Amino acid sequence: MTFPMPPDEPLPEVPDAPGTEVDGVAPSTVATDPVRTGPDVIASYLKSLGTMPGVYRMLDASGEVIYVGKARSLKARVSNYARVGNHTNRIARMIAATASMEFVSVRTEAEALLLEANLIKRFRPRFNVLLRDDKSFPYIVIRRDHASPQIVKHRGARGVNGDYFGPFASAGAVVRTINMLQRAFLLRSCSDSIFESRTRPCLLHQIKRCAAPCTNEIAHDEYLALVDEAVRFLRGESQNVREMYQRLMEDAADKLEFERAAKFRNRLWALAHVTADQSINSEGVDEADIFAAHQEGGQTCIQVFFFRTGQNWGNRAYFPKADRSLAMDEVLDSFIAQFYDDKPVPKLILLSTDIPNRALLAEALTSKVERKIEIRVPERGVKSDLVEHALTNAREALGRKLAESSSQARLLEATAERFGLASTPRRIEVYDNSHIAGTNAVGGMIVAGPEGFAKAHYRKFNIKSDAITPGDDYGMMREVLTRRFKRLAATDADIAPSPHDPTSSGEGRGEGKKDLGEGQPRPELPAALSPGVEGAVDATDVPARPDLVLIDGGAGQLAVAREVLAALGLHDIPLIGVAKGPDRDAGREHFHIPGRDRPLMLEPRDPVLYFVQRLRDEAHRFAIGTHRAKRSKAIGINPLDEIGGIGPTRKRALLKHFGSAKSVSRAGIEDLKSVPGISAEMAERIYSFFQDAKG
Repeated sequence: MTFPMPPDEPLPEVPDAPGTEVDGVAPSTVATDPVRTGPDVIASYLKSLGTMPGVYRMLDASGEVIYVGKARSLKARVSNYARVGNHTNRIARMIAATASMEFVSVRTEAEALLLEANLIKRFRPRFNVLLRDDKSFPYIVIRRDHASPQIVKHRGARGVNGDYFGPFASAGAVVRTINMLQRAFLLRSCSDSIFESRTRPCLLHQIKRCAAPCTNEIAHDEYLALVDEAVRFLRGESQNVREMYQRLMEDAADKLEFERAAKFRNRLWALAHVTADQSINSEGVDEADIFAAHQEGGQTCIQVFFFRTGQNWGNRAYFPKADRSLAMDEVLDSFIAQFYDDKPVPKLILLSTDIPNRALLAEALTSKVERKIEIRVPERGVKSDLVEHALTNAREALGRKLAESSSQARLLEATAERFGLASTPRRIEVYDNSHIAGTNAVGGMIVAGPEGFAKAHYRKFNIKSDAITPGDDYGMMREVLTRRFKRLAATDADIAPSPHDPTSSGEGRGEGKKDLGEGQPRPELPAALSPGVEGAVDATDVPARPDLVLIDGGAGQLAVAREVLAALGLHDIPLIGVAKGPDRDAGREHFHIPGRDRPLMLEPRDPVLYFVQRLRDEAHRFAIGTHRAKRSKAIGINPLDEIGGIGPTRKRALLKHFGSAKSVSRAGIEDLKSVPGISAEMAERIYSFFQDAKG
């Protein structure tokens, strides 16, 4: 369906832009003169619109979606925009920028609400409330796809057969909980391939954090009993499980079985630590999410607490991007709709303040999950106390963020002054490499902005070039910088963006956006300049082009960086090499700056010095962590897994007979044939595989 312009306003000969199909519904699109914007353009759609509910998109002259909204009646809503005057400043700016509109009609207003949330997350329009930190939440899963179930951390779709517990507020909370559960219930966490290849218990068994079912150190039915106890505990029967262990401990002590009693005592201790963070009284709240919003200084903080099986699984602070003119209830309303676009919905949602679409949102979520969802604003009792506790956390989190933002702004201004930059940097990129004698070499890029470390922008670079000599740090840096900046150089050649033009940043996850670094869309920025702090800054305010590049290294590394940028035609990006002093002590750094004959040194107590040290240390931490992960992955690869016909049983038999894959690689055909389950043909295949690998 196409909405034509009025007859007296002819269209140029331009084909209609293809619409984007959403949930099987093709939107209607109108091509308009890209020069014309404002109320008259919006009014031109009224004759063709009906009174059906639906979702509309406003696009600017460049075709970018600037706003997504829903309406009970599309005609009535668009007519409001077509009227001149009586609009807030935000709406007036939005109308003035609108060059065309797109529409999707749906059956009900509830459907429109869900579709609106989905499109906002897809296109990230600048006039909408945007949920910045939108990572999926981690879960604990006890996998049931193996005879000896495994406990693991999990993100994403529930594609694994097992028992899921969560969501948890952070990966750290999941790791800590798993560690304590392993102490209490001795569940395995190793992969199935490692499990099948074990010939003796691993270190986790030695430190009493795994029962070692891989080598039959525990009877199978006893291990399954431990798994069931862990499941009961995670399902909310923690008190029953603790009472059971208390009885078993006392019974063992009465029988003078002190070693057995100590085992149950240690389990009780571990379970006490798991529940230590759940001291909040959640009586009567079995499954609920709590949303508490606080607004101050033109910003909004929304604290989300997660309660499952009567237990508090933690909380997370969000700082959605929203126009300062929006009231807190409007921000919260839009936030919750987007929040549940791709996340499980609990039975109960508790709010600190009422929202305009509370009944409609409950109806939409009920329809989505096909069970009744309640949304309440409690006024008294335990639920009200929980909401007030969340609101206190929201106030404190926003206070910290405002203080950090103010401090960060002063540091960036001082950085520009110390290093003679033309303007205050809004995007700083720091580069470092990590390897051991040239093996598993990686490069790391970290990013900092006006409100802190931009962890969502961090990038790792696996060193790929065969031409680089192992251990050649200069060659590695050349490859990393070339791969990072060649896309920026190509973009500059095509559209020549202004370095400080936020609209050219290529931000967001919508259509028509440009990639950063390795070709990945650049998401939004987390908030505070200290690792692990949740939140985000406005990604559209931070340009893809860095305002300052710091290289972890001296004059040699800086020369490589200058050479790369010059070759790509990027002459206006400030570069600084950060080298440690003669004793490699922090505080005596030398800053190598192009155009200076001698390195710059800052005063030992200069805040800018501490700031740069933190940036460099974060780059170092990230690069080393990436290298360690790559090395661990390489170590975990067993060449036996690459041989066709070698499954878990034969692999285990070979390792038991020879002791290691390296010994298998040295064995002759006759030795291989002596292993149970290895036929003459299989022995030939194994022998040939290792001989070919040797070249």
